[in-house]
Amino acid sequence: MEASKKVKKVDLPRQAMPKQDPGVRIRNFQEVALGYTEELALAEAERCIQCKKPKCVEGCPVNIDIPAFIQLIKERKFLEAVKKIKEDCAIPAITGRVCPQEEQCEAKCVIGLKREPVAIGRLERFVADYEALHGTQTPEMMPKKGKKVAVVGAGPAGLTVAADCARMGYDVTIFEALHKPGGVLMYGIPEFRLPKEIVDREVKYLESIGVKIVYDVCVGRTLTLPQLFEDGYEAIFLGLGAGLPRFMGIEGENLLGIYSANEFLTRINLMRAYRFPEYDTPIVVGKKVAVIGGGNVAMDAVRSALRMGAEEAHIIYRRSREEMPAREEEIENAEEEGVIFNFLVNPVRFIGDENGWVKQIELIRMELGEPDASGRRRPVPIKGSEFRYDVDTVVIAIGQTVNPLLLDQAPEIRRNKWGYIDVDPETCKTSMPGVFAGGDIIRGEATVIAAMGDARKAAKAIDEYLQNGTW
Repeated sequence: MEASKKVKKVDLPRQAMPKQDPGVRIRNFQEVALGYTEELALAEAERCIQCKKPKCVEGCPVNIDIPAFIQLIKERKFLEAVKKIKEDCAIPAITGRVCPQEEQCEAKCVIGLKREPVAIGRLERFVADYEALHGTQTPEMMPKKGKKVAVVGAGPAGLTVAADCARMGYDVTIFEALHKPGGVLMYGIPEFRLPKEIVDREVKYLESIGVKIVYDVCVGRTLTLPQLFEDGYEAIFLGLGAGLPRFMGIEGENLLGIYSANEFLTRINLMRAYRFPEYDTPIVVGKKVAVIGGGNVAMDAVRSALRMGAEEAHIIYRRSREEMPAREEEIENAEEEGVIFNFLVNPVRFIGDENGWVKQIELIRMELGEPDASGRRRPVPIKGSEFRYDVDTVVIAIGQTVNPLLLDQAPEIRRNKWGYIDVDPETCKTSMPGVFAGGDIIRGEATVIAAMGDARKAAKAIDEYLQNGTW
């Protein structure tokens, strides 16, 4: 009988996510994915067969007890489900929206061996949004320990380590350089993928459990690490991100109308350029926009350009669609919205008009050779294949690197050959006693949930350090 139940669950179809119509959503910045209804969530939860040795948990960087929270959904105990998630993840409304579950927990789902995997991320989002309407679930808090922890950066890693340390009984203060919390969640990911009110909501939850956030403080300039120790903080976590944009280093890159993705998205998202003139922070977007790159940031930029009024929004990518690092869901959304993809081409120079504004890109055609260090086939230029492409605006989205503001002032912190902080992979300890680090600052651009995984390791190590005093 039990076996027949499992067979039926395996055969149940994965529930599609309701979305805004593409023709409507390209003219607004409202969230594209609308979320599961209660009926859809219950139907999707029913697909989980409650494995005795669940592989999905192994695929989660923060080790959420996935079968347990899904079972609670089946029992219609939605608030208990989100409370179960919050034992391991402080910001489920965010992770349920932006984590690449298809490469992590869902990739390990046993159902996925023969059918589509259980939509774990969509169920996580459902219960988190349900909680927002029906009352916040507060986790168990340990007694106060009388020790202070400083967190530098209010991005995903910083928010996570702050939540974990606060629950352990430490007095936690986050120092954030910007005027808003969230880091890349606030300045990088567009409103239509992660509404800012969701970030604000999750931050308020952290504040409700005792986390303090101080804004407009650039550690490394306003304050130094030694000053933080002098102020009584006994451990420091660095969640700095990797906020310095990379450029191509080719002719014409300093022409007007060429943006880094960092500036383009920050002006739109954090500074609300999309609500001009309500927010007096306009950004120039011409009729034809080209975005260089193939990752999630490139998808965010090109889809934002459409919403800012571009008549044509193009992706310029030096490999093929198969090699694109962006999430498949985001590529499909861009295709539905009319983004034009140009594969196997790469810029060699930008050409400007008499007033210094970009007007053309000179591109070269590429072919794929043998795999490189990333495991993807290496793009190789085809000699003599250059051609020109008319553009009004260019956004360069080829990655970011380390911002040196703090690290140049802290020579005690050892860096690796790429300039990122060198840490113990199990504890996130740096070479400077009392200082831990995690997220993009230790590996380069990665996922929100990977940064949160680092933070959970670091929080555990901070607790051990502060309790036994050994480094």
